[in-house]
Amino acid sequence: MGVVHPGSELNPTKAELLEAWLPSRDWWPQGAEVPAFQANFRFDDPEGEVGIESFLLPVGDDIVHVPLTYRSAPLEGAELVGEMDHSALGRRWVYDGATDPVYLAEAAAVIREGRGEVTMLTPEGEPIPRRRFTAAVHGSGTGHGQLHVARIVEAHAPAEASGILTATWAEHPGPAVLAWLA
Repeated sequence: MGVVHPGSELNPTKAELLEAWLPSRDWWPQGAEVPAFQANFRFDDPEGEVGIESFLLPVGDDIVHVPLTYRSAPLEGAELVGEMDHSALGRRWVYDGATDPVYLAEAAAVIREGRGEVTMLTPEGEPIPRRRFTAAVHGSGTGHGQLHVARIVEAHAPAEASGILTATWAEHPGPAVLAWLA
């Protein structure tokens, strides 16, 4: 279950971190401004230590998939997006999920096990109602091999995919491929 701290303040905000980081990525559409996200979803770290959240951003005719992880300490070997202060959790190190072993393992498990996004809860365990911008995510329940993260979302998985992760959301009711195993 994903725990959200309603009313928490972030400094800088997630949007500010993405605005600073995304234009420097070689997979980001050259010259594109960073828009507000269209949808997002979360996965659970089985150990309960790492926050896992993905954003879906409309850029021209494309949708860009940006998975992030939030950690309480630095992580060697992963790509740092930036640092933020969380009013309830303290200092957070934010990483590109595609380079974080916790994200990679959990996304692969979601695909293989046919799971989806987590239910959001308050710290007291109360369910948070599903929001209009929450994406519905589905693992295929099949697959083996290495996880590949789609940066630009596609309608179909590559032929070599043995299992896929798809999402739908209010502005995109048809399944979009976010990741695959091959």
